[in-house]
Amino acid sequence: MTNSDPKRLIRIARESGGEVAAEPLNLGQRVRELRKAQGWTLDQAARQAGLARSTLSKIENGQMSPTYEAVKKLAEGLKISVPQLFTPADRAQVSGRMAVTKAGSGQAHVTATYEHELLAGGLSRKQMLPYRATIRARSMAEFDGWVRHDGEEFLYVLTGVIRLYTEFYEPVELRRGDSVYYDATMGHNVVSLSDEAATILWVTSLA
Repeated sequence: MTNSDPKRLIRIARESGGEVAAEPLNLGQRVRELRKAQGWTLDQAARQAGLARSTLSKIENGQMSPTYEAVKKLAEGLKISVPQLFTPADRAQVSGRMAVTKAGSGQAHVTATYEHELLAGGLSRKQMLPYRATIRARSMAEFDGWVRHDGEEFLYVLTGVIRLYTEFYEPVELRRGDSVYYDATMGHNVVSLSDEAATILWVTSLA
């Protein structure tokens, strides 16, 4: 395994799902959301903005494009800046995204030291890269230096016994059910201490 292998997995995960174009802002919907966030009726919001109720209704329903003066009044009435009026709100609601990976059906990537199985490969723009790894390496001599890459990493031992080597800490032995969370920019390597190849769940942050 080379030091670039985790970076290659991250690149593959990012490329496999493609990109999704951003949707254009619907100003009427944005105004309605901001009004409802204040708990105002159309009448109350219209009074706050100094606009006719019918004008505000037409703006919210996409039946009228507001003038710049109307936009300024809307922003002032809603107690926000004009740029905020045209900035989509962060979506806190459930996105509904889900990906099921049946056992053994993940995308395989085999190296000299690890056998990786990428999970949830069908999802684009993931914030995490989950993968199952079989640890083939038995000693540090099998690695071409430290593995290091951007992000943070979570490791959970599924079977067997492993030893985690890191750049700034003493080696630590981990058994089934043990876990560790660490800075992935710090050099790190994992070897199996079991008679059989140990298996682990690895989750790497992509943000």
